[in-house]
Amino acid sequence: MIENSYEDAEGRRRHVPAATLAALSKVIGAPTERPPLVVRPGETPAIEDGELALESGATVELHGSLPPELPLGYHRLITGGAERRLIVSPGRCHLPGQRRWGWSAQLYATRSDRSWGMGDLADLEHLSKWARGQGASMLLVNPLLAVSPTLPRQPSPYFPATRRFRDPIYLHVETVPGAETAGVDIEEAGRAGRALNAGAVIDRDAVWKLKLQTLEGIWREADQGVEFEQWRIAQGAPLEEYGGWCMLAEHLGGDWRHWPMQYRRPDGPAVARTREDRRDRVRFHQWLQWLSHRQLERFTSDVMVVQDLPIGFDPGGFDAWAWQDLIASEVSIGAPPDEFNTRGQNWGLPPFDPHRLQSAGYEPFIQTIRSNLIQGGGLRIDHVLGLLRQFWIPDGMSPAEGAYVRFPAQDLLDIVALESHRAEAVVVGEDLGTVEPGVRDTLAAHRLLSYRLLWFEEEPPDSWPALSMASVTTHDLPTVVGLWTGADLEEQDELDMQPNRKSTTKVRTRVADLIGLDDTADHQEVVREVHRRLAEAPSLLLCATLEDLARAVRRPNIPGSDAERDNWSIALQPNLDRLLADPLADQMAGIFDEATARTGEEPDGTA
Repeated sequence: MIENSYEDAEGRRRHVPAATLAALSKVIGAPTERPPLVVRPGETPAIEDGELALESGATVELHGSLPPELPLGYHRLITGGAERRLIVSPGRCHLPGQRRWGWSAQLYATRSDRSWGMGDLADLEHLSKWARGQGASMLLVNPLLAVSPTLPRQPSPYFPATRRFRDPIYLHVETVPGAETAGVDIEEAGRAGRALNAGAVIDRDAVWKLKLQTLEGIWREADQGVEFEQWRIAQGAPLEEYGGWCMLAEHLGGDWRHWPMQYRRPDGPAVARTREDRRDRVRFHQWLQWLSHRQLERFTSDVMVVQDLPIGFDPGGFDAWAWQDLIASEVSIGAPPDEFNTRGQNWGLPPFDPHRLQSAGYEPFIQTIRSNLIQGGGLRIDHVLGLLRQFWIPDGMSPAEGAYVRFPAQDLLDIVALESHRAEAVVVGEDLGTVEPGVRDTLAAHRLLSYRLLWFEEEPPDSWPALSMASVTTHDLPTVVGLWTGADLEEQDELDMQPNRKSTTKVRTRVADLIGLDDTADHQEVVREVHRRLAEAPSLLLCATLEDLARAVRRPNIPGSDAERDNWSIALQPNLDRLLADPLADQMAGIFDEATARTGEEPDGTA
């Protein structure tokens, strides 16, 4: 389970320090005796006599083996007087029926003239309608997941309090039911919100204070109706716990690890009592989730929206509170040193213990995947290699001293395939960084699209696999203009990030050779030609970033520089209304329309 060595990004074998192995051995649990059984249709493994309780409520008597015809889903296998979960998966994710292209957007940065200081779900609707009019049929957006309702607001979308619920800061307040009739001056609040657009850096604290005050006014005055109550009841225990956690966080602080002891467990009597005493506030936070659910479905009907799923969650947040018995304490997930991050990375995210995750029937993982799939949409799993193995760093150690821990990959990938099948949603796996031999073939066999980046790939785009999403860059890597001008390297030097100049220069030279332009080229021409070559990829999905359309110099995030830089808070310039009128947008649309109109090879399940 814990690997004592690994091969780094440069192909060198690194041996894990003995102190690391000892520290990880202390925190990892023991294997469960009855892990979930995950099968494909038609598989009939031998089992004890017993009974199978199907998801539908029907029961099946078992005599020595599973029956060959079982419905897909989550069932209960009862043998020998004990129970365990049976998961029947198709084994392959859903794929769209045709090639698509679209835009990648950091929604918080994509604000319009109508925004309240940051991009919201109405801006997402505006972007999706515009994209559809261009011929695009896909949007890739940053995680829209909830952080603590307290101040200061956590800026990183990849450090959520929960991966199951959404951040109401993205709500478009003017279209909330009851906004027009409640005793709240929506026009005045809107003017105050739009005034927040003046700053080049997004002030989430100011945005949240204004939206929260306005939403509270609507909640007090408006009749919420039967629909909200029915939805609330249907969500069950997770939403009940979440509403209670938000209420407690407002009173006790955003990190549950510092709460009084009686509130540190979600099943404690003090938590249940306080939840009932402050029922109205619990329901308010549940109502915010209902609004987020409604607006996201309503505002994303024009295109396939692919949401991004972080690899973990805030150790002081809701998921860590609710699932504290299942995570490995005193450990953080990260990444070993590589060519783009010579120091390695420690993300400060607590991992699930793989054994305890199995003991829980994979329920936390199932809830997480399901919560992020919109019907007919998609999911990009950040650091998808974490489903196979995760890089664990014991507290007090550096990323260079970390080690890989194995996970039950086949089971987790089969669960992803089942949820993808049910939601008819495509899944992209961000398979970058240190990739083991054969891993991309494993992901492709499950029909997870590989994530191919022009910055990373040595071979030209026309040689990339069809079963992939193709893009130039990501939120953590230089923009086209940032790389081309050297400005990104200069910023890293100013931040003392010790960038790998040799590697970055090599990428810059390779891109220049690929597009056939020299240093005198106009930035618009460089962006256009880079994407013209990208469009030669036979990939099922093609994606361009709004930052590159805007010829942005600064990328959204430089890992490890949060204290010195406005990571995740850089507003897109020009704003959405002006950016969508840029002539380069039509030029890029023409390139991608022509590319996706060509018949690509049928994805065959190999990388």
